[in-house]
Amino acid sequence: MLHDPHGLVGAERPLDRAPHEALVTAVLAWKNPDLTPRDYEQIALQLTGHARALAADVQRHAAALPKNDGRGALAEVILREATGRLSQPTQGTARCAQNRARLVRALYERLDRLTEALPTAPQRCASELEPLPTYRRAPATQARSQQPGP
Repeated sequence: MLHDPHGLVGAERPLDRAPHEALVTAVLAWKNPDLTPRDYEQIALQLTGHARALAADVQRHAAALPKNDGRGALAEVILREATGRLSQPTQGTARCAQNRARLVRALYERLDRLTEALPTAPQRCASELEPLPTYRRAPATQARSQQPGP
């Protein structure tokens, strides 16, 4: 995903999640990185573009929920936070890149909660289920021997 300040590019494309999650993990694992300000800025721009596309995806999923579904209200909270964070200009610092990485992680967590299926009935574990009855079929030779002859 390229830097897309207006969110136009990723409106209908599926998100390429794995590379961005790997980038988020790497950025959040930094202790004392030694990159140039331009490198930090490029990473922050990459995460910013993905966060914008991800926020649009969260918004679409939240809008499709029934009004009484609490997941939509929680999505609105994270979307307001995302709007505030994304309105800040990117900087060539590790802190800026890490803040964008945290935002991407939070948006993915919210998207996962929006897309997971709600259980329709309480699920029971296998130990609570009654065993299925077993039916034994008589071998074909026994069945024939029990039939009267001609």
